[in-house]
This record gives sequence, C-alpha cells and structure tokens, in this order.
Amino acid sequence: MPLLTPSTRAARRRPPGRVARSGAALAAALLAVLLGPPATGEAAPRPAPSADPGAARWAVQPSGPGGPTGRNYFTYDLAPGATITDHVGVTNLGDRPLTFAVYGTDAYTTTDGAFALLPSDRAATDVGAWIGVDRRSWTVQPGKRADIPFRLTVPRNATPGDHTGGVIAAVAQDGVTADGQRVRLDQRIAARVYLRVAGEVRPAVTVESVRVDYDTPLNPIGRADLTVTYRIRNSGNVRVGGTGAVVVDGPGGWTLSRTSPVDLPELLPGAEFTVTERVTGVPPVLRLTATVDLAPTTVDTALPPVQRTASVWAPPWLLIAALVAAGAWLYLRRRRRRPTSAAPSTTPGPAPVSEPPATGAPAGPASVSEPVAAPAGPADRSGPPVAGTAEPPADGTAAGAR
Repeated sequence: MPLLTPSTRAARRRPPGRVARSGAALAAALLAVLLGPPATGEAAPRPAPSADPGAARWAVQPSGPGGPTGRNYFTYDLAPGATITDHVGVTNLGDRPLTFAVYGTDAYTTTDGAFALLPSDRAATDVGAWIGVDRRSWTVQPGKRADIPFRLTVPRNATPGDHTGGVIAAVAQDGVTADGQRVRLDQRIAARVYLRVAGEVRPAVTVESVRVDYDTPLNPIGRADLTVTYRIRNSGNVRVGGTGAVVVDGPGGWTLSRTSPVDLPELLPGAEFTVTERVTGVPPVLRLTATVDLAPTTVDTALPPVQRTASVWAPPWLLIAALVAAGAWLYLRRRRRRPTSAAPSTTPGPAPVSEPPATGAPAGPASVSEPVAAPAGPADRSGPPVAGTAEPPADGTAAGAR
C-alpha cells in the first residue's frame, strides 16, 4: 500500500472538477513563463551593421600590364646585376577614392613562425631596397584597379640564395582609440616576393638546443608528462620547411613513446623557431632520453634528417626507497645471525685422546705438562722414603758389605 502524505490525502479529498481547474491554471502559468510576455506594437531591435559602408577595403595581387596573371606571389630566379620589370595590381573595393603608398620592404620570420614584413618605420636593406616604384603615392577610384609597374634590380654583390620581401599598398587614416585619443592608422596589404639569386645554394638546418623537463611521479608504476623544447635555426641560404618529431627512449635504447610529425613553419635564411612538444604517459625508468628528429625540406628537394638528443633523470623514488629498506633489513638480519669469533663454543664434545710418544722417538717441541706419579709397588706401602736415608737390605747385611 503506498504511503499517503498529508498533501496526497488532501488532493484525494478534492473533487475532480477542482483538480482539473487547478491543473489548467498551472499549465497556463507554465506556458506564459515559457513564451514570455506578450508582444507589443514595437518591432524587435536589429543588430547594428558590422562594418562602415565607407571603410577602406582593397586587395593586392601580382599583375601584368593587362591585369592579374593568376600568380599568388612574385617569384624570380635572377643573377647578380639583373633587372626585371613587373606589375602589382591594387583594387579599391570601397565606395570612395583611396590613396595608396606603394613600396617594397623586407620579410622576416616571427618567433612564432609567421611570415611578416618590416614595419613602416624601418628601412629595408635586402630585396625590399632593390624594388623601385616610379612614384610612392597612387590614387585608385572606387571599384577600380591600378596595375602599378615596379622594377627589381639585383645588386652585383648580392649573396646567392633566397631573398624574401613584399610589395605593399598602404592606406593611412585617422582613427580614435578606446580612450578617445586620435591616432594615425597605417593599414597595409602586400604581395610576397621570393627572389633566388644565382650561385651556390647551401640548405642547412641546425637544432641549437634541446631541453627536457619531467615531473617524476611518486608511484613507480605511474605515468607523467615529458616536455621537450627545442630551437631550430635555418643556417643555410635558402628557405626551408619540413616536419619534426620527438622519440623518447629509456635505458638501453628501449623506445617508450614517439610523437606524430608536426609541420614546421617556413624559415627564411637566418630565422629561428622554438618548438615545444608534450609527451604524455611516460613511466619513470631512471633515465629518459629525448631525440629530436627533423626531416627538413626546401622548395626543391628533401634534406638529410637532423637529430639531437638530451636526457633527464627519472628515478622511481618510491621503488628505490623500498629497495633500500629491504636491503637494510636483510643486512641487519644476517648480522644478527652471524656468531661472534671470540665467544667459546658451548657445545660439549668428546675429550681429545692423545697417543704416547713411541720409545726412542725424537723429542718434539717443548711442552708444559703435569708430572704423573708411577704406580706404587708392594714395597712402597709405608709411604715415600725419607730424603738422606736408605732402606737396609732384606738379608740383614750392611749397606756396601759384600
């Protein structure tokens, strides 16, 4: 029989019509909460436009005298002293005329591996300085494109290898910061320039440093994370990429883990990049060795693999403590059971039996012994003789008489 609470008994005493009206009222209240307040005559607010219709919008791409050529970048192979003329297309995508500053600059690899161009306040010293435009300022009407010519002249003393930069179209505008201060904004869009100067090509990648960090767990059969941080440098004269992986070995070359290869960013000559890999689930096996395995490549071919190792101690402290304690217990137990060499033996045994020396045998080493009395004969019953006297002969004659 189900348990009846006071509220249950009260509900059972209500007439059916009252219960139905209460349920209808409750359902109406819930429906009102779910649907919200009734709509009014005002329209719902619309989100504000995400962008200003008059904002500056433009595009930059490699082009030719008659328009874009379908190239993604400017790519050249030139000898020292050579000159080439090309075009950059700048398209005004806004609804008002824009005035662009068009010029060349150098590229570099950022610390996080990104491709970047020098800021406007830094003068170019490499391929950006070899790019010349007839004039710096160009005005483009709304919805129009200007195919702007430029010249690239390679110095006669240019070093062989890759030289990277960009052709920039920049718009300077006045803006206001969040705290109300007026600033000058320099917005830039560029098309990349990849130039290879003829000569000896020396691709090379160097792993400059490897650092290994490991948080040893107390549990000897536990697992922990191994962090490997390594820095690579493009020590050659061409841009390189490739993949990198980390192999974790234990004592005796026992492979514990291997990471999946990760893509390395494009490194320009002289650039460096730091990679951090986290290897999970590594057991503490006393000594861990991490090997950085690089597979570098250039735009032309693959390069020989590059490896470098670093080690870190990973002692299983709890297991070592247990072994030390067990060894100390065994040592103390064995020491207690070992007899002392100076203590006499308490186990009785048969007395040693010594044989008398044979007659006429040479005397052995001197020894100290107690005198043994000869057994007494019949004449000795009266006791031992007195010193200085002699017993008379048995026939009554005097001593010395014949």
